[in-house]
Amino acid sequence: MQYDRTDARILEIVQKNNRLTSEVIGEMAGLSATACQRRLKRLRSNGIIEADVSIVSPKAVGRSIQMLVLVSLERERADIIDKFKKAIKSSAEVVNGFYVTGDADFVLYITARSMEDYEQFTRRFFYENPNIKGFKTMVIVDRVKVSFAIPIEPPSED
Repeated sequence: MQYDRTDARILEIVQKNNRLTSEVIGEMAGLSATACQRRLKRLRSNGIIEADVSIVSPKAVGRSIQMLVLVSLERERADIIDKFKKAIKSSAEVVNGFYVTGDADFVLYITARSMEDYEQFTRRFFYENPNIKGFKTMVIVDRVKVSFAIPIEPPSED
């Protein structure tokens, strides 16, 4: 997936605020609104921009308990991994899920209304799954930084 310096500037801008109009983004990137719209469309269709989202405060919507959970599977077989990935994707409580290397197989970011709700989730999601060897929960005390922004390096000019 190719992008140029102008695309890199657009990506920097929309990562900070994706609600800006094409006119404003274009002005900031040195383009017309129409050229900006074409570039945004291409960046989306090529999968460079994966989604346009809003970051919602978990506390503001009643999900004040947040956890990072390290999950270890019983066996590392492709079918078991794929099945667990599917379970992650279909669970509303799992906000983010990562298949990782190291001491655990997956790291999950989970929100809950209360510790009682989280306990019910663990029974349903972890204990009833025979392919899970174990899980370790770390309760988040404070969200220090919340962002999906990726550092954008303009491509080198050859």
